[in-house]
This record gives sequence, structure tokens and C-alpha cells, in this order.
Amino acid sequence: MGSPGTRASSSEKIGSSILISSKSRPRQPRAAARRIATVPSMAPLPPQPAALAELVCAGDRRAIARAISWIEDEHASAGELVAALWPKTAGALVVGITGPPGVGKSTLVGALVREIRNAGQTVGVVAVDPSSPFTQGAVLGDRVRLVEHDTDDGVFFRSMGSRGRLGGVAEATALASAVLRAANFDVILIETVGAGQSDIRIADMSDIVVLALQPGSGDSVQAIKAGVMEIPDIVALTKCDLPGVDMFRSELRLALSIDPDKAPRLVEVSAPNQTGVDELWTAVLSCREALGTAAIEARRQGGLEREAVAAAATRAGARAQHAMDQNPAIQEALAQLHAGTLDPLALAQLLERHTGGDA
Repeated sequence: MGSPGTRASSSEKIGSSILISSKSRPRQPRAAARRIATVPSMAPLPPQPAALAELVCAGDRRAIARAISWIEDEHASAGELVAALWPKTAGALVVGITGPPGVGKSTLVGALVREIRNAGQTVGVVAVDPSSPFTQGAVLGDRVRLVEHDTDDGVFFRSMGSRGRLGGVAEATALASAVLRAANFDVILIETVGAGQSDIRIADMSDIVVLALQPGSGDSVQAIKAGVMEIPDIVALTKCDLPGVDMFRSELRLALSIDPDKAPRLVEVSAPNQTGVDELWTAVLSCREALGTAAIEARRQGGLEREAVAAAATRAGARAQHAMDQNPAIQEALAQLHAGTLDPLALAQLLERHTGGDA
């Protein structure tokens, strides 16, 4: 997988070995696999970021997996890799799939992948899973999700651990999406971990947001009452064949009628048998058309700005923590804080000066 003497991460092995399986592949429309290359060579991948970026842009599936691993693991060359890929990241439609746990997001994503492939387009999926408290890796992983699509050259799945981050997305999710865009996938689907009312960061990295809710779910009812309803462009009422769907549909429509000008479209689906999935995908495309290029570009720019601020805050926090662990002056100030002779704001200002954050 990697150069001699190095071990690829387990997620990287999954992302490549399954997806380039030599088993017979289902026949796909000719356009469907037009740009995603199947690379039979198992030669070592180059360690240089620019060379790896070239392979990603050529559709090398092992290179795609390696690039995402570099980003997720904060590899020393990840920044150079992202810089090399970034000019190539325009073009794909990015759709975020969010919602409370247990509403069937993963099943819905699988159904959407089938619909998109039937339309002759390629699709990359970034699925954010709950993290193991011990390894910080994704609990579910690619093996569970790739049962149906593991031999399809037009599909690339990658699971990422949330690592406890609020907002339903992993730290590296937006950059993993950028890797898939650079690899020329037509559509990118981002599935969040399902963090309920905190599941809002997905809006910053998606062109269109789909909120999945189901009848009989307390978390779904809470989503109606909370600010989560302000995020989606489309609400997918999943498991619409369950008892109680009529009452829940009425509650949803009442919630959506409060501000009809901003109300998302409601689509009912039953993903296991593909009912309503075509309508959902049509709604996504219609929403993109209605928003127009300028509005979607404005969304992207705003999301990028907020992601940059979040990344800066993460790095500042890491520097501050390092100073508290290692800097004698900061440790003395911490003792004063604990003794009640120094307030938190004064400590924050001291941290800024010691970590270069005080302009």
C-alpha cells in the first residue's frame, strides 16, 4: 500500500482494497465511470504531496484513500497536499445528509447512491461515524457500508470518526470532501454522525442540506422545535410506512408553515425499497436550480470563511493547551487561577501573549 517499511492506516486499506476489487463489476452506463480511473498497479504511492495530488486528480483510488488518511491523521505534509489539490476542487455538487440518530441516514445515503448511479453520475461519500472512545477511529467503518457498492468503480465510500466533535462532522470532513471533488466525482454526499440539535456544521460544507426525520422519534420531534429546522433545504420524512406517519406529517407541515418563504420542501421516502428516493433526488436538483449559481457560490464562500475561523480556533486551542502543559509562566498563572487570585480572562490574555495570539 505505502512505501516499504511503512504501514498504511486501516481506513486507508479499507478505502482502497475493497474499492479496487478485481471481482466482476456490474454493468454501468458508459458515462458513469468516465472519469474515475481504476488503477491496477500496486506500486508504492509517492511520498511527495504534489505527486500524490496528481494521482488523486487522475482518479487513483489508493491515492484518494492515502490523501484522506493524511488529512485525518494530520500528516506533516497534509497542508502541502491540500494546497496542491485546492485549485482542482470546483465542480461537484455537495449534498449534506443530517438528522438525529436512528432515522435511517445510512440507508438513505445508500438509496441515493443507487439513484445517482442510475442517472450515470459518479459519487463520493464521506460518512462520519461515532468514534471509539479508545482509538478515536470510526466505529462502523467502510466494511459495513460498502456491502452493495464495493465493486462499483463509480462509487467511493470513506468513513471517518467524529472524534467527539460537536456539530455532527469530523474535523477533516470538509477537506476529505475537497479530495473527492479534486478526484472528479460528480456528486459528494456527506453523512453526519447524527448529533441531534448540535448537528449544524454540515451547512457550512454543503451546497444542499437534507434533514432526515422519522415518525415516532423523540429526537425528530425535538428537531422540529429547535433551530435544526432552519438548516435544511429539504426534509426527508423517512420510514414513511411506519405507524404514526400521518400525525408526524401534520406536525412537520405545521412547523414548516410558520415561515413559508423559507420552508424546506418535504419529501416522504422509504429507502429500503427505494420509494420516494427518485423524488428526493429530483428535489435536490430542483433546489440547486432554484438557488442558482450565485447563491450556491455565496454559500460556499461563507462556509469556507467559517471553516477557516474554526480551524484557526482549533489551532489556537491546541497551542494554549500546550502552553498550559509545558510553559512554567503559564503553569504559575494556573496556580493563581486555582487559588482565586487570577481571573480566567487575565489567563486568556496571558495565553495569547505566550502563544502569539496577541496582535
